[in-house]
Amino acid sequence: MTSTVVFLIMFIIFAAILVGMGIYSRKWVSDSSDYILAGREISTPVNMMGIAAIGFAGTSIALAPGFTVLNGFKASFLWSFIYTVCGLLFFALIYAKFIRRCGSQTLPEYLEMRYDGTVRSVVSITSVIGMAGILANNIVSCANTISGYTGWDSTIVIGVIFLIIISFTFISGLWATTLTDFFQVVIGTIAIPLLIFLLMRKYGGFEAINANWMNNNFVQNGISGLAIKGTALTYPSILNFVILFAAALVWGNNYYWMKIANCRSEKVARNSFILATIVLLVIFLVPLGLIGAYAGAFMKDKFVLAGLGGKLIHTGAYGLIASTFVPILGSFFVIGAVAASISTASTAALGATAVGTRDIYQRLINKNADPKKTLIASKIIMVLIGILTWVICLLPGGPTYIFAFANCWLVPPAILLGLGAFWPRFNTRGALWGAVAGMSSMFVLTLLGDILKIFIINNYIYLATLGFLITLVVAVGATLTEKPKYYGASSWERIPTETNREKIELNDFDTKILEMIRLGHCYMSDLTDAMGVDSKISGASIERLDRGGYIVREGLSGSKFYSFSITDKGIAVLPKLSGMDETLAKVNLTPLYVELLKVAEKGAEEQAAFVKNNGIKSMRMSSICSHLTRQGYVIERGMYKRRLEVTEKGKQIIKSTLTNEQAI
Repeated sequence: MTSTVVFLIMFIIFAAILVGMGIYSRKWVSDSSDYILAGREISTPVNMMGIAAIGFAGTSIALAPGFTVLNGFKASFLWSFIYTVCGLLFFALIYAKFIRRCGSQTLPEYLEMRYDGTVRSVVSITSVIGMAGILANNIVSCANTISGYTGWDSTIVIGVIFLIIISFTFISGLWATTLTDFFQVVIGTIAIPLLIFLLMRKYGGFEAINANWMNNNFVQNGISGLAIKGTALTYPSILNFVILFAAALVWGNNYYWMKIANCRSEKVARNSFILATIVLLVIFLVPLGLIGAYAGAFMKDKFVLAGLGGKLIHTGAYGLIASTFVPILGSFFVIGAVAASISTASTAALGATAVGTRDIYQRLINKNADPKKTLIASKIIMVLIGILTWVICLLPGGPTYIFAFANCWLVPPAILLGLGAFWPRFNTRGALWGAVAGMSSMFVLTLLGDILKIFIINNYIYLATLGFLITLVVAVGATLTEKPKYYGASSWERIPTETNREKIELNDFDTKILEMIRLGHCYMSDLTDAMGVDSKISGASIERLDRGGYIVREGLSGSKFYSFSITDKGIAVLPKLSGMDETLAKVNLTPLYVELLKVAEKGAEEQAAFVKNNGIKSMRMSSICSHLTRQGYVIERGMYKRRLEVTEKGKQIIKSTLTNEQAI
């Protein structure tokens, strides 16, 4: 059989498995929170595979080998290190606690809680465009790889890939993406190391590469002698790598926010990012850089850079290598590249859908939509984002331009997140003016340069770097022209006294929030999830309670800002408990929580029935489980679906309550 026929058979099997996984996981989706965040049930190994699947992207397939051909293996390794360590690892170490505790399902949702609705609306719309751009980039990269190997028409291939991605993500959202990510990473884990092994057997080791490389140094220079620059403002350089592939691509990207928000706990989030960093570097990115070295050393005549009549650009190195093997191996290696593109594209599609649902539909279109209507809206939004993506796929310039276009919209949110999390003085004016200035300037310069060819800013400074600087300078400057929120004022004292708080009249919602804090639900995520509201509502309630002296925050920045305890004044305004309620409250429990402990001790099926019979939504269940875990009553098990294991402390509670009930 020809290589095209072999690839077609493999591709059909691959696509069928993806769609089948989407159909299988549909039973786990009951509302939009399941569709977008999988009910915050994701475990460490599953999230690790999901993050690795995002990193093992069509962009990585193109850039990791491509940078070796262009600037040497050092450039490829630095790019890989900056994306994984400066991007993923630092993001988890700095923000895992913060994101998981603040409770916002999306980055724009957090921005409204921290600033206001206008900031959220601006960033929501632009984030959708940015993530749709990343989706388009991966679809086009995937199509180019397939077309280069088979000779098929790229437009038709784009359509087929698009339909596959929309099909399985449409069916069951994040659960489908979670399962398919696992499958696609397994393919890549086999394909990339196998390819390296075969190349070493065929051509030899590093000495053989050096012997066929300009200046006999494939680490320092590309095939034409170019080396990576350090602090140069033009692309590529190490400085631009940090801004584009760490700050914009990771820190300002909603789907990385979701990869923390969907975890069972902040520990799960942090550990999964650490493990994914190691997996990406060791199994995928460093080997991909070496694949570029073999392409540049032994097939340099195929590349334009070599000046030997070749027509292939440096980002096509992986496909070139794959085409040199027998059909069954070559097709498998191309399927590995396709898996990389589809895994990231599906996550980008879901990230954009989450913003469209949570930050646009539920806020601006149908504020009173129930969970079922919102789930239907999520699927419609997924299709609309697919249409937007199709348009972006047709933009001139190919995947490299589309990727740059996408990341322009993600630079400002990264700055708004950092300043908002760690600088209490930073205010709404600074956030809005900074975001608008950064995004509008990058849009205008993209129009003038890449489209109209009137003024090419990238000849002087890379667009993302300029956008980063403009956003930062305008944001800080504008902040200093307006008063901050109450907690950013120099006169504000974190610890309440009889004289430093306002007179605040509490409403019913405030009282419910305060009751939960009295019970030991000390994180904003617990409160938002349990109440089933948008973070702006729970955030406003917390601000009233804080200003009134009913609660105290652990700190004024970072994760401590969203960690609370109740004050004596707060306890005094709540109805007094009595009987069993009072007894259980002393150990941070309610009768419902004790019943759940009893059921969890019996098994997973009884637990599922309990949740259904009591009408407990997925996010409220997440709040309860997180609370019981922190109190030491349960341990969360299960690779995919959450399964509670009652600890000895939990068993003692069950035993003591049974004794009390018998005494009564």
